[in-house]
Amino acid sequence: MQDTRYVVFHRPGPAWLPGKLMFEQPGVREHVAHYRKWLEAGKLELGGPHLDTAGGGMMVPVAGVPEDEVTRFASEDPAVKSGTLLVEVRPWLIGMSK
Repeated sequence: MQDTRYVVFHRPGPAWLPGKLMFEQPGVREHVAHYRKWLEAGKLELGGPHLDTAGGGMMVPVAGVPEDEVTRFASEDPAVKSGTLLVEVRPWLIGMSK
């Protein structure tokens, strides 16, 4: 059986403040709290920011979370609603794992 995940990618949005670090951006703490709910519910396997200068980050849900649920949850993110972050949900086939 194939393991397909719907991965959430974030990148800076129109309200992103140039020159500020990720955790200095408005709404990012609320963004973390939003995804922590998913983590505590057992629906998030991995998540975190990219460390390059482009900013943004990604969230990898556990297997079995359907695309519509991922998309809905990602769009309810306070940092996405405020425009600090833009979001894109993309299907990812796990080709290798332990």
